[in-house]
Amino acid sequence: MNTAPRIAIIGAGPGGLTCARILQRHGIAVTVYEADAAPGVRDQGGSLDLRIDSGQLALKEAGLLEEFFCLSRPEGQEMRRLNAADATLGFHHVPDEGEAVHPEIERGVLRDLLLNSLTPGTVRWGRALDSVEGPGLLRFTDATTAEADLVIGADGAWSKVRGAISPALPQYTGITFVEAWFHDVDDKHPDIADLVGNGSTVAADGERGMFAQHNGSGHIRVYLIQRVPLDWLAQAGLTHDDTPGIRALLLDRYRDWSPRLRRIITDNDGPYLERPINALPVPHTWRPSPTITLLGDAAHLMPPLGLGVNLAMLDATELALALAGHTTVDDALRAYEKTMVPRSHELQAELDGRAADLLSDDLSDADDMQAHLGGQNDQQP
Repeated sequence: MNTAPRIAIIGAGPGGLTCARILQRHGIAVTVYEADAAPGVRDQGGSLDLRIDSGQLALKEAGLLEEFFCLSRPEGQEMRRLNAADATLGFHHVPDEGEAVHPEIERGVLRDLLLNSLTPGTVRWGRALDSVEGPGLLRFTDATTAEADLVIGADGAWSKVRGAISPALPQYTGITFVEAWFHDVDDKHPDIADLVGNGSTVAADGERGMFAQHNGSGHIRVYLIQRVPLDWLAQAGLTHDDTPGIRALLLDRYRDWSPRLRRIITDNDGPYLERPINALPVPHTWRPSPTITLLGDAAHLMPPLGLGVNLAMLDATELALALAGHTTVDDALRAYEKTMVPRSHELQAELDGRAADLLSDDLSDADDMQAHLGGQNDQQP
């Protein structure tokens, strides 16, 4: 670039950190502002798989691909589908020795990999954005401000940056996840560990679903998937912290399921965490701006069907390379959005209304399983 613009990335998720890393590799200074007070204060979610043509491509541009393979869990590619009524095995994929097409990695491990690759001090922790005013004035919730020549919104589903260029807000899809955990599974929950295996296991009956994922360090994360009103707990007279009440309600909703699968509800280490699944309007567009752009869920929030983090990292890569390869920020943003926006529109249209696919009991092969299991941790609040 002809000048040295002040670049601010809002959000230290995989997309924001990938963009920052690639910019720094090209000698471009950047500051990342993150609402979290420190790296480890919030659970980052479970494992995810990075695709060759997106997430892995991004890590290659970031110079981190070999480290990724060393940190990943190839055994996490194991996939099972169980019959909801009797827990019999309907499909089972065991990765071959050396198979690493979509190796799993813990979200927290991926974040640490990216964070540790950045120049010290790049991320400003505890800086929650309130709004973007004018061409590049950042107002934070602690009443401080900062200025930037380019603001990159990598701040997820409820992006504050998006509000500066688009009125769009995420809408509830009618599907809600209820998240639960098992800790130290090999010693405390060996039957659950055997049920889930080394990777991911799914069961569904068309109205209800269950997705369980064996993370590293002896943890299993479970999502109970339901088609319910947004206020389903209030309608049942429950609050979000009423673990026994929620457990009883879930047991009633899953009463026709196999007793072995219902142990996912009775035996977990509680509490439960509700995750409504939202999506942006289709297609999502915004006013072109020479000083503001978006990537990842901030630009194209979709149902979590295996694309979220991978798309965010691909967006981040293309944006960083555009900034490195053009003489002005405006030219770089035009080139980036010329590719990213049509791609996101196509994918949004393809996935529009398909949140209910998460309840499907018709997953017949590895490709179907991968599409459904690959991204159910993508949509984080």
